[in-house]
Amino acid sequence: MLRFSYGLKKLNNSVEDLSVDNQSSKFIGNIPENYDAALGPRIFFDYADFIAAKVADLEPESVLELAAGTGIVTRRLRTALPAECALLASDLNAPMLEVAKEKFNNDEQVVFETADATSLNFDKKSYDVVVCQFGVMFFPDKAAAYREVKRVLKPGGHYFFSVWGAWENNPFAEIVHNVIAGFFPENPPGFYKVPFGYHDTKLISASLKTAGFDRVTINAKEIVSDIPSASDFAKGLVFGNPVYEEIVKRGGDPEEIRGSIERKIAQTLGNSMPLQAIFFHATNN
Repeated sequence: MLRFSYGLKKLNNSVEDLSVDNQSSKFIGNIPENYDAALGPRIFFDYADFIAAKVADLEPESVLELAAGTGIVTRRLRTALPAECALLASDLNAPMLEVAKEKFNNDEQVVFETADATSLNFDKKSYDVVVCQFGVMFFPDKAAAYREVKRVLKPGGHYFFSVWGAWENNPFAEIVHNVIAGFFPENPPGFYKVPFGYHDTKLISASLKTAGFDRVTINAKEIVSDIPSASDFAKGLVFGNPVYEEIVKRGGDPEEIRGSIERKIAQTLGNSMPLQAIFFHATNN
């Protein structure tokens, strides 16, 4: 069970914005399945419910999802939106979309397309709403991505997206990073710095306004998420994202590291953990 609270808390104590290397945004092999099954229920589902409800409240006729991944938000959008609302789910990584497609019946109106968020192959002024959950942090050129969203939105359109708060407000991420770093003290994998290193609200708001958005609303959403199985959660944290490839590349044993993470999460967090996401709502003029 997940419990929400609202407000801004320690949002601007961010680490320096991090560049994304060529591997950190690649979700390939068995990563998509592990991501969806082990991480989805713990850290993504309820935030997906929230953002889908916000989009549905606008009663759009067309919605574009960026970085749709395994379709966690896509599934909720399709359920919440009227059947006549056009929905296109895009992601840079085709293997993620293959998992997403399995969540839908043949008669449900969802188009899936591989797309680079920094250079969208969609016509200008095409969509009422663009939505992106926890994907912006991986875009190598965030300014370009914001400009592209502005370009494809209709006048008066809306951009909803979320980023993770700092490690201190998402302690599981710091635990995982530190455990993995302990196995590779001279060259620690840096994956967990990427999704949790882009949360300076003033910086993000300024970037959106530079891209041409005229109004930006920001809200932090704090959750307490249950951890019914530290073992399952640890599996997702190692095998459900590109840190797995970083571990293998360094000659590490992913299963050994998973076990260490399981024990540390059980010891430190027990059967629940706090999470914090930051939601942005930018309006097109």
